[in-house]
Amino acid sequence: MNAVDFRTGRPVRLTCAGGRITALEPLPGGAAGLPVLLPPLVDIQVNGYASVDFQRDNCTAAELERAIERLAQAACGRILLTLITARWETMLARLRHYQALRAASPRLRRRIAGWHLEGPFMSPKPGFHGAHPPEHMVAPTAERLRELKAIVGDEPTLLTLAPEWPEAPGAIRVARSLGFHVWLGHTDATAEQIAAAVDAGAEGYTHLGNGCPGEIHRHDNIIFRVLDEPRLRASLIADRIHISPVLFRLMHQVLGPARICYTTDAMAAAGAGPGTYDLAGMKVEVGADGIVRQPGKSNYAGSSLAPIEGIRRAAAMLRASPVDVWPYFSTQPAAFVGLPPALTVGAPADYCLLQSEAKGTRIEIHLVGEPAREVVWQET
Repeated sequence: MNAVDFRTGRPVRLTCAGGRITALEPLPGGAAGLPVLLPPLVDIQVNGYASVDFQRDNCTAAELERAIERLAQAACGRILLTLITARWETMLARLRHYQALRAASPRLRRRIAGWHLEGPFMSPKPGFHGAHPPEHMVAPTAERLRELKAIVGDEPTLLTLAPEWPEAPGAIRVARSLGFHVWLGHTDATAEQIAAAVDAGAEGYTHLGNGCPGEIHRHDNIIFRVLDEPRLRASLIADRIHISPVLFRLMHQVLGPARICYTTDAMAAAGAGPGTYDLAGMKVEVGADGIVRQPGKSNYAGSSLAPIEGIRRAAAMLRASPVDVWPYFSTQPAAFVGLPPALTVGAPADYCLLQSEAKGTRIEIHLVGEPAREVVWQET
């Protein structure tokens, strides 16, 4: 298959056999008329999808496979399955359950690359805990982190925590020594507390612009403090809802391209449409506008965004092409959490082809073990 490598802009020939890439070679001639070769998307924060809530004790293999299949249809090849705040023992039990489901399914092993624990080490402060139950927030401790390590072993694991806990700097050092990635989030930490967390090994910030009140101090707030810390990366929810287009553009200007990745923060409504859904024992409502809210509350409770739609919306907000923003939702999140790179010899034969046409953009999605799929965006 001939295409233009998105990394170099040069023509290449991709050869696959047995579900693996066997060759990726330069191709003589020009690039005119060839599609662009792209890696599948990588989402490091998925709480549920396609009406399946991952925050349950009894999610079945069939349900989880349905969610993974629908994510694959949205060009998402790998995820970090995300567990949100609950009782610590409950979170660990759910993690063991998902590990067992994953171990028994080749499809789940291919697509669930690791784990993200968004909580319970976050702020219980009103406005900052978001839809997470504040009564289950606890301090990060070395003992709890070693409990987690005993379960996940060397599997890629991302922790989101609030650095204002007095135990946080020491816990971050322990977490990093155990091989975990540590990001900050759902926090009202001071600049000094953020700096201390980064000194201890914190690397990024989870869904910047969210996990905070809708109204914040105009001169000093958590968004400004994070943007002012040049050592932090950040994930952004690229749905035009959680971050306005103008703030989205400003964040790109301040952070720079090397420090950004996108995520959906998807919950059960993602890929499923408007309606009422379960999220960690709560009922949440999704309107025709795609916004996920707890009934009677204004704060957001995850998103209903499909990964491929995140590419379209991000490109529109940045006034860029889909190819320009694609790395933010593929190679960069993978690199940020230590996942093996895609589109290399020996890697799974997972790839996308993007063709710009007179009437719009056509994207072919090719993932091992999944039917090939095509997404078309019409010009408006």
